[in-house]
Amino acid sequence: MLKFYWYPNCSTCRKARKALQLAGIPFQAIDITISPPTEKQFKSWLQSGQAELKGFFNTSGEEYRKAGGASLLKSRSESELIAMLTKNGRLVKRPILADGNKATFGFRDAEAILKAWS
Repeated sequence: MLKFYWYPNCSTCRKARKALQLAGIPFQAIDITISPPTEKQFKSWLQSGQAELKGFFNTSGEEYRKAGGASLLKSRSESELIAMLTKNGRLVKRPILADGNKATFGFRDAEAILKAWS
């Protein structure tokens, strides 16, 4: 089943959820602030080339700025950065949709999400 990692207070996440619901795409909603993806999941997405490390970060978010912004990515190792993501779901670019084979990060519009997951 498609896992939908989201933050319920995020308007972009709510738009993505609505698009999935309107398209009839079944998913399991997971509050990313309570249960962020695991270190193993992040490493798997990195190794498969589905995203770069920077692509996992919500670079426009308050938590990212608090953590050091762009200098954060330059001053920490990959392992340290992944550990940060697994401990603070608000640092993570969202929503994440993953089915075990592929994953998408963020949401631009309903058309893009439907193309990826229909």
